[in-house]
Amino acid sequence: MDWLRKPPLDQEVAEELDFHVEMRTREYIASGMTPREARERALTRFGNLERVSRTCQDIGGRRDTEMRRREYFSELRQDATFAIRQLAAYPGFTLIAMLTLALGIGATTAIFGAVHAVVLRPLPVHDPGKLLFVTETWRGRPSEVSAGNFTDMMAEQGVFERATAVQYASFNLSTDENPERIIGARVSDGFFDVFGVAPSIGRVFRRDEDQPGSELVVMLSHRLWVRRFGADSSIVGKPIRLGGQPYTVVGVMPPHFDLTSDSEELWVPIAFTPERQAMHDEHYLTVVARPKTGVTQAQIDDQLKTIGESLKKRFPRDNAELAFQTRPFAELFVGDTRNRLFVLLGAVGLVLLIACSNVANLLLARGASRGRELAIRAALGAGRGRIVRQLITENAVLALVAGMAGLALAWWGIRSLLAIAPPRIPRLDQTAINGTVLAFALGVSVVSSILFGLAPALRAARAGVSERLKEGGRGQAGPGHRDWLRSTLIVSEVALAVLLLVGAGLLIRSAVELQRVRPGFDPAGVLTARVSLPASEYRSGRDRAVATFERVVEETNRVPGVTAAAVASHVPMAQGGNGNGLIPEGKPFDMKYMVQARLRMITPDFFDALRVPVLRGRVFDSRDRRGAQKVMIVSETLGAALFPGQDPLGRRVACCEPGPDGKSPDYKLIVGVARDMRATALAAPPPPDFYLPIQQVPDEAWDWVQRSMYVIARTEGDPGALIPSLKKVMAGIDQDVPLFNIKTLEERMADSLAAARFNTVLLTLLGAIGLVLSAIGIYGVVAYFVTQRTPEIGVRMALGATRSDVVRLVLSQAVVPVATGLAIGVIGSLGATRVLSSQLVGIEQRDPLTLLAVVLALGATALLAAVVPARRAAGVDPTRALLQT
Repeated sequence: MDWLRKPPLDQEVAEELDFHVEMRTREYIASGMTPREARERALTRFGNLERVSRTCQDIGGRRDTEMRRREYFSELRQDATFAIRQLAAYPGFTLIAMLTLALGIGATTAIFGAVHAVVLRPLPVHDPGKLLFVTETWRGRPSEVSAGNFTDMMAEQGVFERATAVQYASFNLSTDENPERIIGARVSDGFFDVFGVAPSIGRVFRRDEDQPGSELVVMLSHRLWVRRFGADSSIVGKPIRLGGQPYTVVGVMPPHFDLTSDSEELWVPIAFTPERQAMHDEHYLTVVARPKTGVTQAQIDDQLKTIGESLKKRFPRDNAELAFQTRPFAELFVGDTRNRLFVLLGAVGLVLLIACSNVANLLLARGASRGRELAIRAALGAGRGRIVRQLITENAVLALVAGMAGLALAWWGIRSLLAIAPPRIPRLDQTAINGTVLAFALGVSVVSSILFGLAPALRAARAGVSERLKEGGRGQAGPGHRDWLRSTLIVSEVALAVLLLVGAGLLIRSAVELQRVRPGFDPAGVLTARVSLPASEYRSGRDRAVATFERVVEETNRVPGVTAAAVASHVPMAQGGNGNGLIPEGKPFDMKYMVQARLRMITPDFFDALRVPVLRGRVFDSRDRRGAQKVMIVSETLGAALFPGQDPLGRRVACCEPGPDGKSPDYKLIVGVARDMRATALAAPPPPDFYLPIQQVPDEAWDWVQRSMYVIARTEGDPGALIPSLKKVMAGIDQDVPLFNIKTLEERMADSLAAARFNTVLLTLLGAIGLVLSAIGIYGVVAYFVTQRTPEIGVRMALGATRSDVVRLVLSQAVVPVATGLAIGVIGSLGATRVLSSQLVGIEQRDPLTLLAVVLALGATALLAAVVPARRAAGVDPTRALLQT
């Protein structure tokens, strides 16, 4: 690079102009002018020297830039060509380094692809960052919003540009094909405007269609439009049958509005009646809002607080503890999946660092063997910077090749990830290697080349010429020499592996503890399926809905192989459910004495079908019919909450709504106490449950559950074999009502554990990879030590050292860095594992048994990796070793 030794451009231009002025001056002197006249004439001839100087400097600057650019790319091309030849000349080194890096890059890219799809990629709606969920809170816990509170809030608020209420529901879709249960939503006016998404064909709902009597219109999702209607654009304006009623299709939403693979597939107007708008007690609405431009979060909070205080005063019985809060739409949309995926991304980042440390160790060994080559290059005039640049270029070429192999691994990894992923992770099915993921992979490759290549390159370039030439290319270190850099890399590898293995160990132990949890019911041999009766045919006659479900139980009991059958509004491990506030007799009818509990509407054989023991009292029977004494069964947890330290059996409890007279409480007698069930998840404590006989369920409760119940059938054989029989039973009762959400109870339990199992499997796999890479790194360091000190070992053995002495010498090279890495890793894991605390069940994040197991496992693996080269060193022939000196 001769341009580095050139004088500054302004000096060069000034000297050149001075030369030309001086030469012109001499010409004029030779023609007879005086020196002064000649100088003035020469300057006049050149004109404005300052302007000429600037022009020349501009031209010179462009020339130098072009020269530097050409020289740089020429040298880069030479470096890259030489790098490729070097890598091809050492295929063993290249293959090992490339596969190690490709593993780290591929795993990191696959997990990043999932994080990008689920968390980082903006939602396909207008300005998604401004969307908010508005919820009520009850005793600090978020709750859905009542229709009355939503109506009053919208009448009083001034901070939202748009807000909409959503009631998720399911619909029986009847076409020429078999009836199908479709997940959809009832939405209030402005729903699509809040999201800022226009239909691909047709139109959205008009305001007048969100009124009782005008609500028989429907919007289809793109997914449903393609799947059930063959993407027929003429469907707009035509009727389809939902729940036995004709709904006119007014539009179809675009594909990107299918936010998740299991999101709602159709929308109908919610059309609040005046009675529902006046109801402040039933909380079932999800509210999404978009703030006005310029409105701050503080202004939103202040106004919602004011509205909440107003509603408390106006409706003290229903809103005594009311408060509103907002949360970002994207945050709740992703849920706890965000934290789980970021934990995995951090884990694969650790794997990548371990891989980089391994490759750095390989490069250090290779750099030592290239000592003579680098010394000759330095002796011929190559500067330290030029040598470093050549080595960095080799590393970059290696990283880019590994990056391409990593992309192939990432492609396979993404498909494996989707195959084992739990259900209902939003947008995970959209994970793909797109432009962003490709850019990430390229960035990871470049950063990796710097991480693993810079230190070895600097060390290789720093060695003196004479020292390298004296070594004769063997790269031998003298006796007592300790390679602190290689030891540091081993320390970091071991410490990072400890972090991975402790996290995996905690999740494995947590999974073991989960298997020991008693759910409170027997899931073996139980089939569950959901049935929803259409409102158009069953809303007017409560008795007809009850009679239909009782007939379902009766017919199911007649199916061969069924030992017990029941119908319930909710089954264990299924999503959803309805809650209700209860006040024990003897307490004032005031919301502050309310105990929130989960309601289950059941037929009498529910406890037999699930094998849930009723510990005290009795189960429901034929006595518990409409018009008789109202009764309930409570769980152990609910009984203790209602009557602390007392037996709840025989006591009375009121629901928070008044009785038939509209004033006095509607008390129900507790006739049984059932064992607790872990009904939502095995990791969650048993919720307070109460059970009502289906004959005594209040009329309004059928609207809460939308006349949707679960059929439960127990058999001694394979529960899956009952599916055709149950479908036949339902078709015989009402051919337009399909069975849906059909699963065995064991499958529902597996689904509830799927998210925990997903993280456990992946983190365990990453931990195993980290363990293997660390073992390879330790083996490489010890093997390098043996190679470097073979002459010394020969001398020691010639002087009387035994094989065990040699083994101890070699193992000591690994003991110190491994022990240091273990100590640092254990200390680091005490803080790092806090991110897993929400995923652990039955153990603490600082579980000593897990820490001890990881230390022993990693220590034993490290010892095994070091023993192999140590035994090889002990077998060195002293005569041959001495010939190497």
